[in-house]
Amino acid sequence: MSKLLGSLLLLCLLPAVVPLFCYTCVFPTISPLDCIRFPLKCPPGQLCLSSRAVGEKGDFRVVLYEKSCVLPSLCGITGEKYALGLNFTFTNECCNTHLCNGAATSAAPYWIGTLFTLLTLYSVW
Repeated sequence: MSKLLGSLLLLCLLPAVVPLFCYTCVFPTISPLDCIRFPLKCPPGQLCLSSRAVGEKGDFRVVLYEKSCVLPSLCGITGEKYALGLNFTFTNECCNTHLCNGAATSAAPYWIGTLFTLLTLYSVW
């Protein structure tokens, strides 16, 4: 009986593994819009990500935002990508509490997003 009681006591003292929930965006968004966010249960060992990418070509500048779950090794990094004819510099920031990546992004002038959309549509044609 004492072994059973000891085992139950040990189980009660172990911390419960609670999954982390983070926001994810349906699509990455162009500033000044905030993404349509949905809570997502992250796989074990992942953190909440808020990523910001700034793309530039000459005087043209666009800012993209993304939210999701990510491995800790991808947190706190800055890098560069080339997409849609623009050089993007991105920054990944992570947090580890439920829905901590839900803060709205700061707004940029409205015309930037509109201009980027028009340029993207024009390049397709």
